[in-house]
Amino acid sequence: MNASRSHPSPRRPHLLRRAAAEFVGTGLLVTVVVGSGIAAQRLSPGDAGLQLLENSLTTALGLTVLILMLGPVSGAHFNPVVSIADWLLGRRLRSGLMLRDLAPYVGAQILGGIGGTLLAVLMFTTGPAFSSNDRATGGHLIGEVVATAGLVLLIFALARTGNGAVTAATVGAYIGAAYWFTSSTSFANPAVTIARMFTDTFAGIAPGSVAPFVLAQLVGAALGLALTIAFYPTADRTAGAVVVPTQPETQP
Repeated sequence: MNASRSHPSPRRPHLLRRAAAEFVGTGLLVTVVVGSGIAAQRLSPGDAGLQLLENSLTTALGLTVLILMLGPVSGAHFNPVVSIADWLLGRRLRSGLMLRDLAPYVGAQILGGIGGTLLAVLMFTTGPAFSSNDRATGGHLIGEVVATAGLVLLIFALARTGNGAVTAATVGAYIGAAYWFTSSTSFANPAVTIARMFTDTFAGIAPGSVAPFVLAQLVGAALGLALTIAFYPTADRTAGAVVVPTQPETQP
């Protein structure tokens, strides 16, 4: 009898399921960011520091939960730069995201993020509107480079060192902290950046600031990937464990 029939080979969940998980996960992440920003603005009017504290804590906790909830399905990238970096790092050994899966992941993340903003503004009855919050200053863009580089280095380092069990909490903690130690409040995510231009609230970003932010994030991702390779030369072996290893299914 053929051995492959006796012992079914593992495979990742179907691409449609993984893309759906990325859509829902990124959407809920943006809902958490924008919704908590609106709530903070209403609950603590006139106190920007308290608003940022409320927004950052909620985001850190929400991101942790979403990674735990959907990571076993799609890997919980929820971020185009993470998906791109995963493909780039793992392409030689075919250990990371496959090229054929990259566009569906990124598309699902962007559309999910926009949907998340619309959900948040509907819940809080503010209505979608382009943001007037101009963030594209030199300091903000440097902040985005720093935030994104740190995020990419962190998640690939966790995968390479076998610390995947703490990825959800660690990534949530990093993003929560980066709200405060970066001038940009750590968007570090092109899908989230695009989505947040559709809300003229505390969490919004003006459309004119989106392209510079995304460019800074791509630069930060490249820097983070370079640092990962410098510190962990064999990180390409564990690209498939970023952010959370997907759970294999068995073929019938």
